[in-house]
Amino acid sequence: MQLKYAQGTEAIESKPSDGVGSHLNLENETMGRISDIKDDVFDNLENMFKALGLCMMEIGLCLARIYDMAIGGNELEQSLLESCAAKGRLIHYHSMVDSLVLREAGPKKGSSKRNANNHARSKENLLKGSNLDTNGNEVRLCEIHPNLWQQWHYDYGIFTLLTDPMFLLSSHRTTVKSEFSNSSGQECASPSGHSYLQVFHPNKNKVLMVKASPESFIVQVGESADILSKGKLRSTLHCVRRPARFENLSRETFVVFLQPAWSKTFSISDYPMEHYNPSVHHLEQAEEHYFADQDQNALTQEIQKIVPPLSARLKVGMTFAEFSRETTKQYYGGSGLQSNK
Repeated sequence: MQLKYAQGTEAIESKPSDGVGSHLNLENETMGRISDIKDDVFDNLENMFKALGLCMMEIGLCLARIYDMAIGGNELEQSLLESCAAKGRLIHYHSMVDSLVLREAGPKKGSSKRNANNHARSKENLLKGSNLDTNGNEVRLCEIHPNLWQQWHYDYGIFTLLTDPMFLLSSHRTTVKSEFSNSSGQECASPSGHSYLQVFHPNKNKVLMVKASPESFIVQVGESADILSKGKLRSTLHCVRRPARFENLSRETFVVFLQPAWSKTFSISDYPMEHYNPSVHHLEQAEEHYFADQDQNALTQEIQKIVPPLSARLKVGMTFAEFSRETTKQYYGGSGLQSNK
């Protein structure tokens, strides 16, 4: 969905507005409107997501206002309002078994023997912990922690707001079939009690688990907020890890991406160089911690291999559109660090 700012609280029930204000509208971008689905299960679903998106947008604007007061100026809030739009997405991470079912039911190419070999290799990769990027493309895995739903990355917007994740346990058995009749899911608690979102703490050189209370929101700081605040706000390097020994478990979240206008021009004057090109800075830290914790040092070096540094993606005078395009290319493009090439 695309979220659009509009004037007044009444905008939640009206058509999208070109005005700039403190509220929003939701409009489907590519799929049919939810209200067109003739199913009692979906009654009022559109309005519920509008209300949820409105709440999350308001939180983002309030946070921007608070941060602006702390660091001076109104750069963050103004950048959000000037954008006139944000992205709302329902994100579903397939269970390992569901991923196998989808691949088994997909188009068949080549000989049956080749298909059998590909299926066996796909099953082996999935059980080890395969990974898809946000566009659904298979990407190369981190050697230290391959069991990830989402590979290590930075969000490149201003804020990313997420609901506390919901987990569904499907009734699929480990034996893969091409039918979807047994694909029902039942909501369950997190196996470990946390969100399975992990963040990397650069100063402590360690991975931290994110735990959120039920019905709460999680807020990630993106690289645009880092740049606009001259490094006073730090963007968070993060991943989503798949829980071990739960092959039937999927993860669901509703996410709102708040970003600057596509035409927003970035400046890197007065931006800390250790943030702009952190590889040397992190390498020095890694050497300091090497003998104290060789495993964490190995993780730091492995993450650096698959996360393109900001200096490689952001150049002087770039617009947000150019920055986001270059970032996506270097992560997932044909020669990107997390492509399957």
